[in-house]
Amino acid sequence: MHTHDTNALHSHEEKHFQSSATVRDVVIGMSDGLTVPFALAAGLSGAVGSNHIIVLAGLAEIVAGSIAMGLGGYLAARGDAEHYASERRREEREIVERTMDEEEEIYTIFGEYGVTRAESEPVLYALKRQPKAWVDFMMRFELGLEEPARHRASQSALVIAFSYIAGGCIPLLPYILFAAAGAALHASVLITLIALFVFGAVKGRLTGAGTWKGALQTTLIGGLAAAVAYMLARALTAHPL
Repeated sequence: MHTHDTNALHSHEEKHFQSSATVRDVVIGMSDGLTVPFALAAGLSGAVGSNHIIVLAGLAEIVAGSIAMGLGGYLAARGDAEHYASERRREEREIVERTMDEEEEIYTIFGEYGVTRAESEPVLYALKRQPKAWVDFMMRFELGLEEPARHRASQSALVIAFSYIAGGCIPLLPYILFAAAGAALHASVLITLIALFVFGAVKGRLTGAGTWKGALQTTLIGGLAAAVAYMLARALTAHPL
């Protein structure tokens, strides 16, 4: 019985999702890629008779949009990394220059979890022997900051950009396959909604939010965004500035 319990203990593994930042980048790129090119193509389909022109305009938008979105992701990730580095340097100074204040912050942090000062003291003494660990602890539990992964900025830019391209090609595909703009528009609406549903289901499963919940939520929000963008595009093409 004891052996069985020991084996069960060793075989137990907690599975937690570790790629939330990557999923966030995919969501940002894919959702915009599905909605913006769709709205542009749909808006032009009522004003331009040639699918060739619609496809060229759509491809140009996908290229420009992917570059802009990727650059935005890169700058945001760089900003996060610079903020983390700046806060870490400040904490490294404070544990030396304001040691007593930092010790009180340790007691306060543990106190929020119902741990007394006496119970916190062994942990505090252990952290004081390891300044790096002390700083790591304060960064996570006082400031709520996690160290960004190396090359996070470039990875974020690439993931967002390629997700935008992948999403943008979906609503544009019917305009390549169909000769009539009306038929292409109807097919584009259908496959865009299907893509949003599938994308939402996968996202919900990966993040633990629920497959059906993620699918319905993404379809409704993405569909609404696409509809609003479509109406705006149609209005602008019907009444150019």
